[in-house]
Amino acid sequence: MSGFLGCVSRDECVNEVFYGTDYHSHLGTKRAGMAFIAKGKFMRSIHSLEDGYFRNKFEGELPKFASANMGIGVISDSEAQPIIITSPLGRYAVVTVARIDNIEQLTHELLAEGHHFAELSDSTINATELVAILIGQGKSLKEGIELVQRKVKGSCSMLVLTENAIYAARDRFGRTPISIGKNDKGYICASESSSFDNLGYDFVRDLGPGEIVQLTADGVRQVTPPGRRKQVCSFLWVYYGYPSAWYEGINVEECRYRCGAAMAKRDTDIAPDFAAGIPDSGVGHAIGYSNEKRIPYKRPFVKYTPTWPRSFMPQDQKRRDLVAKMKLLPNREFTHGQRIVFMDDSIVRGTQLKDNVVKLLDAGVKEIHMRIACPPLIFPCRFLNFSTSRSTYDLYARRVIRDMEGTENIPDSVFEQYADPDNPKHKEMVEIMCRHLQLTTLKFQRLDDLVEAIGLPKEDLCTHCWDNSSYDE
Repeated sequence: MSGFLGCVSRDECVNEVFYGTDYHSHLGTKRAGMAFIAKGKFMRSIHSLEDGYFRNKFEGELPKFASANMGIGVISDSEAQPIIITSPLGRYAVVTVARIDNIEQLTHELLAEGHHFAELSDSTINATELVAILIGQGKSLKEGIELVQRKVKGSCSMLVLTENAIYAARDRFGRTPISIGKNDKGYICASESSSFDNLGYDFVRDLGPGEIVQLTADGVRQVTPPGRRKQVCSFLWVYYGYPSAWYEGINVEECRYRCGAAMAKRDTDIAPDFAAGIPDSGVGHAIGYSNEKRIPYKRPFVKYTPTWPRSFMPQDQKRRDLVAKMKLLPNREFTHGQRIVFMDDSIVRGTQLKDNVVKLLDAGVKEIHMRIACPPLIFPCRFLNFSTSRSTYDLYARRVIRDMEGTENIPDSVFEQYADPDNPKHKEMVEIMCRHLQLTTLKFQRLDDLVEAIGLPKEDLCTHCWDNSSYDE
């Protein structure tokens, strides 16, 4: 995932872009950047986040952007951006939240047409630069952005900073969000609305799927109307979103309460002493469980945040696992001899959860009942950078299924049987996971309960990683 923010104002907007982009730090950990226009001049700064935080990296550079009244910023889990490019359409800067599934095909097409690429991301093509080049192939910025939306398989939301305005474009099926806010000086657009209140902006609306708008200090002009087909990533509410964020008019924390409550209603066969969440994203789900079950909510795990960054950083898997292990501290006051029901957002590779369970057993927990706020992740994501890797069998659920089937050549139709919570194969898979993870009991959220907790129609949600359903035509 990644997150971006743009602001255009009658006054200087450097602080708005700086602090507003920082509010997206939970969405990315690899690189960050900002671009501004001051006195008709484009300025850019990009830094790695693998050895520090956004604020520390950029705060000292703010004076050089002074007087800028238009700017964009991005926190990225992938390539260096923003990209500033000069094309037949003029000069512009681009930031994206994207996963381009057909990037190799598009790269070959552009190279065959005589284009070249200057930026690299870990020795591969920079996806944002590719998007910037594609935009330049249009007869106008509108046509260029629409070209990207048509050609990209996967997803691509973007902000395009020009000399006179910011263009905001949500990906074709609305998998990643863009919200707009305003005050008496101008407008702001962002992947999340969490930053709006503290920056002094009032929420206006979300962009629709495929919608393109032009923002100036004087207003928002629709360039391309939204499409009718929507496929919003369900994982925004389960994991990605900050608790104070709203997507499609639905608050993240409130949705997590409903997720936890749904699991509590189905738990009629256990008697835990209290509920707990694996911090941080499991906390909201656990509170919802606790409220519905009318049992205490306690914290047998606390996260040490003063110096330890989140577990997605650094990028190296071995060091990432070490960071995840070191920053969670058990509190023996709430562990010894206790029967605890835990809520976690998901099981991706299983390594981190297994380490946490070992800690709990060492701390004397009597019963560990693990409840996962979403169904098993079985199908690698094609649209965002979540649950993807070089090997599809990095996913814990797929590894278990592979071992059960005795082969890696498993058709999707068989995987779909394991995804069905009413299928005996699903039950057997969960029992194996439970034993392997040394849990007393293990249950996953049912997809129908999750959809109900979110509150949007199933056809408006992308649930591909759980049930292999998607719409990308």
